[in-house]
Amino acid sequence: MIQKNQRLHLRCERLGSELEGVCMHEGMAVFVPGVLPGEEAGVLCVKAQPRYAFGKLLEVDVPSPDRVTPPCPVYDQCGGCSGQHMRYEATLEAKRAQVFDCLTRIGGLALAQQDVPPVLGARDPWHCRNKTALPVGGSWDRPELGFYRRRSHAIVPIESCLVAMPGLDGVISAVREWITAARVQPYDERTGRGLLRHVVVRVTRGGSLMAVLVASRDSLPEIPLLVRLLTERAPGFCSLHLSVNAGRNNVILGRSSRLLYGQEAVYETLLGLTFEIPPLSFFQVNPAQTERLYQTAIDFAALSPSDTVVDAYAGAGTISLCMARHAGRVIGIEIVPQAVEGAWRNARRNQITNAQFHAAAVETLLPRLVKDGLRPDVVVLDPPRKGVEPAVVEAVLAARPRRVVYVSCHVPTQARDLQLLCQGGYRFERCQPVDMFCYASGVENIVSLVLEN
Repeated sequence: MIQKNQRLHLRCERLGSELEGVCMHEGMAVFVPGVLPGEEAGVLCVKAQPRYAFGKLLEVDVPSPDRVTPPCPVYDQCGGCSGQHMRYEATLEAKRAQVFDCLTRIGGLALAQQDVPPVLGARDPWHCRNKTALPVGGSWDRPELGFYRRRSHAIVPIESCLVAMPGLDGVISAVREWITAARVQPYDERTGRGLLRHVVVRVTRGGSLMAVLVASRDSLPEIPLLVRLLTERAPGFCSLHLSVNAGRNNVILGRSSRLLYGQEAVYETLLGLTFEIPPLSFFQVNPAQTERLYQTAIDFAALSPSDTVVDAYAGAGTISLCMARHAGRVIGIEIVPQAVEGAWRNARRNQITNAQFHAAAVETLLPRLVKDGLRPDVVVLDPPRKGVEPAVVEAVLAARPRRVVYVSCHVPTQARDLQLLCQGGYRFERCQPVDMFCYASGVENIVSLVLEN
């Protein structure tokens, strides 16, 4: 039995789902961030459970050829990235292994290694994320903006971020100076006191930049000063919003926002279509990789001009509208009314008339539409991390579309749902992982299922 504070000498066998090293000691798994497969290392046990333990890397005695020096100056403290200590290609290999493990072990699919193709990696994994959420801490005279330390809510102050799109450093500088000049008190999670909680930055490939201030009250001082500082220091700054979150919680954004300056939204182009990005909306964080993700989904759908497509969990209609150009009709279902309103606006903006959107829970509306006779040719599932609800699986099996395209950012729940769909008469055709979160642990995976005759 491993004891807390015990020093161990371990050999790493593989990488886990968080890109942490998985080592074995007397039959027990020890999870050690920062160690790579094949490396031998000194490890300090920081937490011991009956069946596994967590360790802290002390020194690497036999380094892996995949090991590199992390370029980020706060990488050893920040919890934002987990893979900068290895070659980018090594992170892709680990994510491919994760997809294979989930599909076979959780999903029960009889796949060979070659059935999971290499992950589609980014052509440039740096400066690719279009959204950054920075918690605010410290005091008005010594403000801190940064990211949380791993497994904590202690803030690691930063000046810039190597995976964020350009402009973030100017926002950090401007907001810090404004906080001090206007004596804006940062929010304290422990006491629930203070005003400014987060700063969320969205950037488009066209260079437009939006900043969203998340505060505990609907009043902030010296906004003209902040606008001037942002204009001077953040290239492309064109939009400033305030979102109020007065709750004692870990949620970042409030339920609504108010425009303080400039444009209501910024705009991004995907596969030749233009989409609005309002302050509170979901939008994929890596636009270049999103185009590859959506194009793969379109290819997997194998649409014909007469097909009817259901896009479940449609968000602001990005996948729906990209597929509408290849299908006869697209029906998008999304529970968030504001996202549905955005989807209709995006359809009008792109002059797409064969897509319609419904504001409803997928698990409520889809079974009703199927019961009323809807028989789509293709169903696209792109749910949140928790996966799809049992009622959605039942509705898909009742509708019997010839093909199901399942897009997921959380492969374990995707694999669980795939097993149910395959038990109901579908066959795994192919998959394609896409690296949306460069140097972080997540991976998007697209799966095509076809109906068995």
